[in-house]
Amino acid sequence: MAKVSSGKAMLGRWAFLIGVVLSVVFGLFTGWSWLPVLLVVLGLVVGFLNIEGREVSQFMMAGTVLVLMGYMGGQTLASISYLASIFNNLLTLFVPATVVVAVKSVFLLARE
Repeated sequence: MAKVSSGKAMLGRWAFLIGVVLSVVFGLFTGWSWLPVLLVVLGLVVGFLNIEGREVSQFMMAGTVLVLMGYMGGQTLASISYLASIFNNLLTLFVPATVVVAVKSVFLLARE
């Protein structure tokens, strides 16, 4: 995560923390139709504001692993509905963040 304590970096940190907490807490309950939209927005905020150029490769590796394991974990634990819901919520948060960072990485590579 960004080491600078600027307002944008702080917003990105809070978006990440709030997204993970919401993913876990609301994974225990169902019927929150607004939650996926909120998680996507938080994921976009994390991707745009929280990852600097030097952190892109680390985030891409961690984000890819999180997305893959979240998907597989959700499929494997589908019989335990609240765990599958938590994994799906985490995917809803991390997929947009990972896509944004991947696009930023492509732009950085194209610029060089």
